[in-house]
This record gives sequence, structure tokens and C-alpha cells, in this order.
Amino acid sequence: MTQVLRLTDLIVDGKLYGQRVFIRADLNVPKNDAGSITEDTRIRLSVPAVRQTLDAGAAVMVTSHLGRPMEGQFKPEDSLAPVAKRMGELLGCNIPLVTNWVERGVSVSPGNVVLLENCRVNPGEKKNSDELAKKMAALCEVYVNDAFGAAHRVEATTCGIAKYAKLACAGPLLMAELSALGKALSNPKHPLVAIVAGSKVSTKLIILKSLVEKVDQLIVGGGIANTFMRAAGLPIGKSLAELDLVAESKAIISSANSRGASVLIPSDVVTAKTCALSSKARIKASGEIDDDDMILDIGPKTVATMTAQLEKARTIVWNGPVGVFEFDQFGNGTKMIAQAIAQSEAFSIAGGGDTLAAIVKYGIYDKVSYISSGGGAFLKFLEGQTLPAVQVLQSHAQARTAS
Repeated sequence: MTQVLRLTDLIVDGKLYGQRVFIRADLNVPKNDAGSITEDTRIRLSVPAVRQTLDAGAAVMVTSHLGRPMEGQFKPEDSLAPVAKRMGELLGCNIPLVTNWVERGVSVSPGNVVLLENCRVNPGEKKNSDELAKKMAALCEVYVNDAFGAAHRVEATTCGIAKYAKLACAGPLLMAELSALGKALSNPKHPLVAIVAGSKVSTKLIILKSLVEKVDQLIVGGGIANTFMRAAGLPIGKSLAELDLVAESKAIISSANSRGASVLIPSDVVTAKTCALSSKARIKASGEIDDDDMILDIGPKTVATMTAQLEKARTIVWNGPVGVFEFDQFGNGTKMIAQAIAQSEAFSIAGGGDTLAAIVKYGIYDKVSYISSGGGAFLKFLEGQTLPAVQVLQSHAQARTAS
């Protein structure tokens, strides 16, 4: 990856003292109907960047999106007020919440921090308006992007402002994500095993095509595995699959084989007539699926093959549970993946909402080398794409070096 300016570089050089610093964080946390935060991981992950800039003597302003507000139509449920309260608790200080900050400006003194209300309420945010970006850049001397979860989006607070800020750099969370992903995909230790699962091949097709050129073993699961089973000539009954992508799946299998890699096609599966909490699970060989069967998990022989591959791996990338793990009778495959990763000495990285839910369910949160905080950005990176917010930081660093 082309070098970007890091927040730590500016701190070491003493360039933050007395400066106004604008941090784009990812504080898009889940809330319940009462408006209370139900899970605060993203807030906790954002704290180091804020604390570092405060300790360096900067005047700090932080913003983020929350939910999906309509531009120019602020509603109480869109407010970052619960976030300001929780962040203040974590930092041990009161954090004022500033509204209408683009037009009114921001008043904050060195050593203090304010939270700027939901940035996606500002007209022009999602379209990356130059006019809006210039107004935001005028609020600060230093722009910090620490929002990996939004790094795949071309918006005014993720891309536009970085073009016009005097200094633009990457925060500690963004750098940690890029470092972990680079270690897993750009310069991995082999064997590299990737687990890609989900309901549809179409949503992961680019990822599958990108990874099959890098991995030693590709493990597919969920509806994706069903499509690959059809590609291998196996029956799948009434299971979720995309028959129009069978040819694409065959091409991926062929691509893996041509370079000495492999795609793990289930040799046995767990089936049921319906997908429900009360459904009775049956283990069947992959060639013995009845027309009214639904494939809802991988079977014990496939699990044994899969875990053997994971035991030998030196790098593991995991995106997606391999079965309907929410129902325990269809959760063994995902559970065994989780346990194999937990016991492995390989560098492991995992991401995606369902993957994180499985990690929590099976209690391996502290056993995965790195858990990505960004769903969409994580997937875009797996696709082999350069994230727009990172690209603009790279351009800024190159222009600064050239001058």
C-alpha cells in the first residue's frame, strides 16, 4: 500500500499542539427503541484517536454518521447525543454536542473535545459536495480519518475534506485495519485459507474471484456452497442457490485447480425439510439429497476436512457462517470453524456482521488475531479494491512529499 501520513507521525513531530483537529470516526452503533446504545464497540475503538490528539494538546472535534438520516431533515432519533454521553464516560470528561456546525462554525479550545452532530444530515455529504468539503476543511488545520467502516464510501467527511485540509492523515484504527488486512492478503504466510459464506454467490462473486487467485484453499458455505455443489454436479433439493451463477462457480473451481489450489465442496451436509427452530436435522452424503431437502449446514466429514485445512493454515480469512448457526442443530459447522480458528497458531482475520455474531456466540472474540470493525469496507478490501478514503489520503501524502 502506498504510504499515508499517520496521526502518530504528527504527534511525534509535535505538530498537533494548539491545532484544531477534525476526526471522522465510525460511531454508527446500534440502539434500541428507547434510543439507548446496545453495543458500544465502535465508540470504544474510536477513543484512542481522540485521547491521543487531546494528549498532544489539540482542540478536537469528532463527527460520524449514525443510522440513515435524510439530508437536511434532522430528527431526534438521528442524534449523536447518546454517543456523546458514552464517549464522555470512556474519556472521563464532558463532551458537548454541537449542532448546525457547518454554518455556525465550531468553538473548542486546546485540550478539549466536542462531538459534531450526525454528519449525514448535512446537505451534500453523501454526494461528496466540494462546497461542503471546503467548509468543513476550513474548520481545522488537521483532518484525521479513523473511520474504516466508512472508508469505502465517497462522501464529504471521508474523501472531500481530505482534499482541502492543510494536513490529512490516518488514525490508529484505520491504520490497524489496513495493516491487518495487508498482512492477511497482500503478504500472507502460506497456506492461506479463506472461508467465504453467505446466502448468495452474487453478493460475494468479486470476492471469490479475487481470493481464488491468492488462496491455497477456499472454503465456501451457506447458500454459496449450495451453488458450488450444483456446479460440481451434486443435487441440492430445494436449498437456497443461484442457478444462474453455476457457470461462474465452475470457473472459480477451475481457476483454483489450475494453480494447484482447491475449493472445498461439501462431501456431506445437514438437511431438513424446513428451516425453523423446531426442524429435525438429518446428516446426508452430498449425493443423496432429496428433492424436498434443504441444506442448512455442512456435515461431520466436511467439518473434519475443513478443520484439517485450518490446522495447517498460517493465514486465515473468515467472512460468513457456513450454516444457519442461529439454530443449534444447524450450527455445528460454524462452531467447529470458530473453534479451529481459536486453536490455530495462524494469523486470522474475520469480518462481517454475521461472522461477528458467530464469534460472540462461540466465545472466541479474544482468540481471533484481528476482528475488522467495518463490514462494507472489509468486503471491498477482500474484493481487491482500493478504498476511496484511503486513496485520497495516499494522494494527499504524495502531494505533500512532492512539495
